[in-house]
Amino acid sequence: MKLSQAANKIRKSIDETLAYYHFPSDHWRRIRTNNPLERIMKEIRRRTNVVGAFPDGNSALMLVAARLRHIAGTRWSSKRYLNMDLLRELELEKKMAAA
Repeated sequence: MKLSQAANKIRKSIDETLAYYHFPSDHWRRIRTNNPLERIMKEIRRRTNVVGAFPDGNSALMLVAARLRHIAGTRWSSKRYLNMDLLRELELEKKMAAA
């Protein structure tokens, strides 16, 4: 079978792949995706494409660092990605079930 190696890899890593199911269901989509990181990278690519060619690596790094500082200083960076109260409730439920 041509796909036997792929099937073996899936079989070996199924526990890690589905580990997000151990978290509250409200967190599943956010754990599975990396949308916030992709959004930041898209913004950095957009800014660097406008400049085109940089004279050296430091000037590109300075532009990226400036953009990251801006993001860190805005309301966008202070948004809560996961509701940690749901994880605390899950932990409390596990403790009560074990008792």
